[in-house]
Amino acid sequence: MPLFRSDALFVIAGPCVLEDDRLNLGVAEALAAIAPRVPGGLIFKASFDKANRSNAGAHRGPGLDEGLKKLERVKRESGLPVLTDVHLPEQCAAVAQVADVLQIPAFLCRQTDLLEAAGATGKAVNVKKGQWMHPEGMRGAVDKVRGAGAGESAVTDRGTFFGYGDLVVDMRDFARLRESCGVPVIFDATHSVQRPGQGSGGSSGGAREFIPPLALAAVAAGADGLFLETHPDPDRAPSDGPNMLPLNQLSALLDRVLAVWSAARA
Repeated sequence: MPLFRSDALFVIAGPCVLEDDRLNLGVAEALAAIAPRVPGGLIFKASFDKANRSNAGAHRGPGLDEGLKKLERVKRESGLPVLTDVHLPEQCAAVAQVADVLQIPAFLCRQTDLLEAAGATGKAVNVKKGQWMHPEGMRGAVDKVRGAGAGESAVTDRGTFFGYGDLVVDMRDFARLRESCGVPVIFDATHSVQRPGQGSGGSSGGAREFIPPLALAAVAAGADGLFLETHPDPDRAPSDGPNMLPLNQLSALLDRVLAVWSAARA
């Protein structure tokens, strides 16, 4: 069964960054309970390293070696496939020993060596669209990972920079990405409400109250899957708290999303 589908809604969800096992496994347990209701499947996500933090002293995560051990425990105990970011070509082979999906961060979507190294693992690769790129510009990135041998590929849209501190989602992008890239298209409903550099102390801010309406609009407009960062207590999360969805709100949101997805494709 493919991880990225266009015939059934799939979801990528989890905390922004890996934390301790209690948090990671608790979120994974909650997601595994929801997963049977998601027709296209649910993938657990979390980063072992947040290499693009706003400030040098910001929390980055457990690092590659410890992070992969944590992801392996999540995968083993929850039964969910797992996704994590890669930032360097030399990380890809090691990450592929554990992760089912390698993700290319938006800021790195034009890095040829990274894209090809991720594709060469044979694993599924999700490429996030740069916030400055038009949809048709992502075809080259997808061609690189597919040409290198990726088992599956998808593109995720998180919006486009509007001014210096806001992102705007163009609902036409889902059709344009699908037409130009020929792969399933995912909407990142949580990073799309991020306000880069607009939080306290120069960190990124966010407006999580807009996650539900944007997620509903995106699936109505043709998004095949959803990317949702979620946390039991976002305000205490070490990374991206202002734009994460509280875990206790995820189930109800997915019920609404699935209803809209089905109605839009009836």
